[in-house]
Amino acid sequence: MSSTPTTASEGRASTPGDPTASPAQPVRSVGDLVRAAVSGWLGTALEFMDFQLYSLAAALVFSQVFFASSDPGMAVIGAMATYGVGYVARPVGAWYFGRMGDRIGRKKVLFYTIVLMGTATTLIGVLPTYSQVGLLAPALLVLLRLLQGFGAGAEISGAGVMLSEYAPVKRRGLVASLVALGTNCGTLFASAIWAVLLVVVTEQQLLDWAWRIPFIASALVMVFAVWVRLNLKESPVFEARDDVVDGEAVGHEEIAAGEAPSEAAEFKQAPSLTVKSVAVAFLLRFGQAGNSGMIQTYLITFMTVFLLLDKQLSTEVVIISSLVAFVTVPVVGLLGDKYGRKTMYTIMSAAGLVAALPCVLLIVSGQTGQVIVGYVVLHNLGVMSLASMENLTLPEIFGAKNRYQATGVVREVAAIVATGATPVIAAAIVSATGSWIPVAVIIMFFSGCALFAAIWMKEVAGRDLTDPNPAM
Repeated sequence: MSSTPTTASEGRASTPGDPTASPAQPVRSVGDLVRAAVSGWLGTALEFMDFQLYSLAAALVFSQVFFASSDPGMAVIGAMATYGVGYVARPVGAWYFGRMGDRIGRKKVLFYTIVLMGTATTLIGVLPTYSQVGLLAPALLVLLRLLQGFGAGAEISGAGVMLSEYAPVKRRGLVASLVALGTNCGTLFASAIWAVLLVVVTEQQLLDWAWRIPFIASALVMVFAVWVRLNLKESPVFEARDDVVDGEAVGHEEIAAGEAPSEAAEFKQAPSLTVKSVAVAFLLRFGQAGNSGMIQTYLITFMTVFLLLDKQLSTEVVIISSLVAFVTVPVVGLLGDKYGRKTMYTIMSAAGLVAALPCVLLIVSGQTGQVIVGYVVLHNLGVMSLASMENLTLPEIFGAKNRYQATGVVREVAAIVATGATPVIAAAIVSATGSWIPVAVIIMFFSGCALFAAIWMKEVAGRDLTDPNPAM
């Protein structure tokens, strides 16, 4: 069974100042919306700080700090593999915390995930190195990556769900794009720290101790995010669910015993998922996540190790592209509100597919200006524009009954295949062939996956998020 998406006027809105809001639905002020937006932004920023901190560290120092090998190529593959290990725990975390979030609410779970994820990120900065403890060093790094992944698996999906359930119906795309801006801010902050380090310390100092600074500094973001989330109100959509009593969803046992409202039984009977809803969400995420792994992770290593470009240039292109994305992300979010998610996904993924080959050629040229242009276009089309819509579109696809869990699991299963494995596969293929062509082909493949899903999907913009049914 599937349902047809409803418009805001047909369903119950969940936002401050919306005249169609249901009297049964808790009212949230503009201040509450701002706190929810800041909370989502901070959590996502922290997650992507870790993402970019490790990406740059893997490209610049981790192959020497944690992996002893006479073959630089094998050391890089080892560093990329440890990066990928973090994605193994993400689907488990998405399932565990997502299920919890659909049962006890978004607020509590988002507090748990930020503490777990932030603590693990900070502890990487105090790990011993391979020269100090041998194989124990990469083993401890793997353990912390697993803990990071377990918390991060439900972090960005929870932030997207929370913002989509808070935002005004006609501005959901713009508000939810703040989650994507969090990814951008985290990437920019991490890249800026590394750029400064590369200028002010020697290469030996970087290997000896300076690489620890970015990871330890991430604790500041975690503390602020925890403070914001302690003052955050629960999602009004969650509280308005027919099966939620006193802030928690009633169980099937309580319904069978007649201890729950009659509406709760009807809510529980709604279909949890459909094949199409899962497949569309998976492919949309798969395309964006694959491009993210290639462009934000592997491409930096490719430029420094394969093309032998200056390390400083590798950090500069990330910073410049992240600054450009401060325009890309909200503009795409606004256009998604005006023209729909389906239309914008189709346009942006098609543009990313067409641009892949010429942009990689610009990067391979090795000329500073061309490298910057190629990376900025690839990153903004293939990663940031899709991320702007993804954090809202996936929650809109799934119903209120299991939105958090479904969004998180689909996101992370797609990510473990795409983002987690792709940098390792790309590194191995490029090392074996000595060619740049596989880089362009892989990016084109992921953009094609997103394009296929965009053409296949139904429009979901403006649907009633209190509906327990999936959108397609």
